[in-house]
Amino acid sequence: MLKKLPLRWWIIALITLGTILNYLARSTLSVAAPTLKTEFSMTTEQYSWVVLAFQASYTVMQTVAGAVLDALGTRVGFFVFAVGWALSNMAHAFATGWMSLAAFRAMLGATEAAAIPAGTKTVAQWFPAKERPLATSLFQMGTSVGNMIAPPLVAFCILAWNWQAAFIVTGALSLVWAGMWWLGYRDPTVHPRLSQAERDAIAAMSQPDATKPATKADVLRSRSFWAIAVPRFLAEPAWQTFNFFIPLYLVAVWKLDLKSIALWAWLPFLAADFGSLAAGLLPPWLMAKGKSLLSSRKITMTLGALCMVGPACIGLATSPEMAIVLFCIGGFAHQLLNGALITLCADVFDARTVGTASGMAGTSAWVGGMLFTLLIGQSADVFGYNPLFVALAGLDLLAAAVLWSLLRSPEKGSHRDA
Repeated sequence: MLKKLPLRWWIIALITLGTILNYLARSTLSVAAPTLKTEFSMTTEQYSWVVLAFQASYTVMQTVAGAVLDALGTRVGFFVFAVGWALSNMAHAFATGWMSLAAFRAMLGATEAAAIPAGTKTVAQWFPAKERPLATSLFQMGTSVGNMIAPPLVAFCILAWNWQAAFIVTGALSLVWAGMWWLGYRDPTVHPRLSQAERDAIAAMSQPDATKPATKADVLRSRSFWAIAVPRFLAEPAWQTFNFFIPLYLVAVWKLDLKSIALWAWLPFLAADFGSLAAGLLPPWLMAKGKSLLSSRKITMTLGALCMVGPACIGLATSPEMAIVLFCIGGFAHQLLNGALITLCADVFDARTVGTASGMAGTSAWVGGMLFTLLIGQSADVFGYNPLFVALAGLDLLAAAVLWSLLRSPEKGSHRDA
């Protein structure tokens, strides 16, 4: 059965594994944060600056990484970035305070920025439009699987050895994957294991489309780009808050220890996996019911935004278990809506520019996440987390409204919504 699986699905499995390890590396800090706050006598505001160092470099490099992938090709470009993030993550073990930790965090952000543009570009190169939602959802599941693995693995490393070991182990795993990527990936035009039938099918769907933006300037002039970039700006703060602050929230509000965090903090990311899967399965079902390609993406995104009402109610939780359940709803909701937004880049843009477009949209997303992290750092210790969770839901609902407004009809330079 597995031998008959087309090569493109093996390729997306390799991308998914890389995404898992990318997010495992970045999530190591959030699990280790309570330990490091004590070790380095960090305040929540100082920790937010450490997180912001990652976000700032990641934000800038999203656009750069997308352009590098388009220029060097997916194989070479992604390999360079993967080696970079592996070594940067391992370097965290040498931090001696919050400022050196922030410096290593900035290095990690700069090198991890290629993951989503690389995945989006691979989907555009290897998959026809009808398979792109599922392919995107599979590699996007890696983001939540990485976050899900982090609490038990990092807690084990800290309890068994020390906090430094957590960064060494998670970085080393990424270094192994970089070697796997170099050995296993080639573009579809030159991959030696690609059958002629699959090669012909990919070549047929990869012909340049004159109706799609073909240059960076075309992308920036396209209303469709801003229909993706603005909602991603508004929606990304939720995912980054879940990524970087759930363990600190559980410690600050519910006084959980490291073992309890290892037991509970992975569950929202398991729920996020189901959100990613739903983002892959719902659009084809909607299209089978008569909805257009773009409408199927917009409906999927809107359903996710509506589900964000769940984490907005975390302030009403009467136990850590109830709070985790509401975080689970939030994890599912975000990956459902984000899967639709990420897939739109592969739908709207030509394969020659999809890396650049995805990277620029990612920069927009991370600017939003960075600004919200700054808000958390300035307000969480004073006002608590509850108003922030309400704000996240409001931002996602606004993102859905913007998507419907800007992508309400086809335009020259975008994919036809028909």
